[in-house]
Amino acid sequence: MLKPSSPLALGIIGAGIMGERMLNAVLDQEHAPVRVAALWDPAPAALARIGAAFPAVPLAADAAAVVAASDCVYIASPPASHLGHARAALAAGRSVFCEKPLAVDLAEARAFVAEAGDRGAVNFPFASSLGVAALTQWIAAGAVGAPRRLTVEVAFARWPRPWQADAAAWLDAPQEGGFTREVVSHFLFLSRRLLGPLHDLTARAAFPEPGRSERAVEAAFRAGDVPVVLRGRVGDTPHDDHNTWTIEGEAGAVRLRDWAIAERRRPDGSFEAAPDAMPNERARPIALRRQLDGVVRMTRGEPHHLATLAEALEVQEVVEAILGRGPAGR
Repeated sequence: MLKPSSPLALGIIGAGIMGERMLNAVLDQEHAPVRVAALWDPAPAALARIGAAFPAVPLAADAAAVVAASDCVYIASPPASHLGHARAALAAGRSVFCEKPLAVDLAEARAFVAEAGDRGAVNFPFASSLGVAALTQWIAAGAVGAPRRLTVEVAFARWPRPWQADAAAWLDAPQEGGFTREVVSHFLFLSRRLLGPLHDLTARAAFPEPGRSERAVEAAFRAGDVPVVLRGRVGDTPHDDHNTWTIEGEAGAVRLRDWAIAERRRPDGSFEAAPDAMPNERARPIALRRQLDGVVRMTRGEPHHLATLAEALEVQEVVEAILGRGPAGR
């Protein structure tokens, strides 16, 4: 059992973009609530890169060694490997903090969630976002009033994004990758968390290039009682990544722009950012540090704010239905 005064021993499986971001989130804190117990990646080059950049981080010989050294295992490997590592960690009595999606097979994901109960959580950083906190406060204060509609729009100059080039083999494959799984899932989680269960889905996705992931999606559904329209496309913007999550009501509108910036609509129809809004490059590390606080609480069996396994499964069900791989009309 983790002692309340002890830093949590966090093991990291996967030394790609997300693994390194989480590693930095731990190491950048002077009095971090967690310590890196061990890190492993199956690629020797990735381990060598981490070893050179972070010489104090213990590198493990394999995934089993990470599990053995840890209180909680953070799984940041490609999606097809998630459940194998997660099940091994749970079998050893560890908790699990996993990247999304839980699995590439919905039946396997459902079975895992039923097995795992409350011993795991999924890394949807909107659960810890300062921008989302601002939206939540505005909505509670009546800035929107009774919600009438939610619009989610995502756009990319190309997919995968340039900084994801090293992972393009799976990020641009229809089985594991695509922007709906990687990006839209975050906004589905946000909709679920703030407005309620996702249901009554109709959707279509375009796969114009054989062997590659989707290039456009359109969907309509409800989050709680609120109608939602979702649009996503590759090639509609010069930006690597542009997104908005906009909720409108009889009293006004608020939105989250480009992952992190909370904005309120002025009377003239333009949007004004919160005074303390910051771009995602600055906001992301803060959200990840707050995620780690939740990981500690989750591992100790205390109430936490992280995305639960059940929430993540609901998001995955909707994602796969949008892509035409899961049951429609939830």
